[in-house]
Amino acid sequence: MTRARALAFLVVASATLMASCSATPSASPSSSPSPSPSPSPSPSPSPSPTFTWESRPATADDALTWHEGCPVGIEELIVVTVSHWTFEGDVQTGELVINAAIEDQSRQAFADLFGLRFPIYSVVNIDEFDGSDDASMAADNTSGYNCRYIGGTSQWSNHAYGRAIDVNPVENPYVYHGEAQPPQGWAYVDRTMDAPGMLVEGGAALQAFLDAGFFWGGVWTNADYQHFEIEE
Repeated sequence: MTRARALAFLVVASATLMASCSATPSASPSSSPSPSPSPSPSPSPSPSPTFTWESRPATADDALTWHEGCPVGIEELIVVTVSHWTFEGDVQTGELVINAAIEDQSRQAFADLFGLRFPIYSVVNIDEFDGSDDASMAADNTSGYNCRYIGGTSQWSNHAYGRAIDVNPVENPYVYHGEAQPPQGWAYVDRTMDAPGMLVEGGAALQAFLDAGFFWGGVWTNADYQHFEIEE
């Protein structure tokens, strides 16, 4: 290669190299940011249970212990469907037969118990126990109307007028001459325990009945802790 051609080659090569170095590099494609996932909506809180009380006139089929000679007519009685808390913390409904004359007071008392979440084991028409007070108590059943005498007498009980209600008989036994009725209520004769379902002096559940106008049998000499009544 001649000197002139070598010089020409070097000039061309240098120019090509400079052009290559001064060229603007192509921009790298930018990646689009991933959209943020939308937050899941918070679940709506479950509505709080509400107290319910529905009543209708009773018929002879609703009060099988009623018969001619009972101290009130069947037309004076009503059947109540009432909601209450259970010992498991659920809400269920039960059936109670009472005198229509004490409906307002009874509704007030049971509404207050519901607000307190006071547990009631069972509210079943005593007809399911063939009118047996002993069987109803043994089942820890809360009951109202029952056309019967006061135990061991020939005097009508206020239950026969539909003006008395027994609440949680096991947790609130009738203590007659030192014996608990029902027998399994013996575990609750000590009224300082304040266990669930008990009605104790100074307690809000007992006060609910007193505020509604009921008399409490727990103050009798033979204390009947389950018993509430409103006399005529």
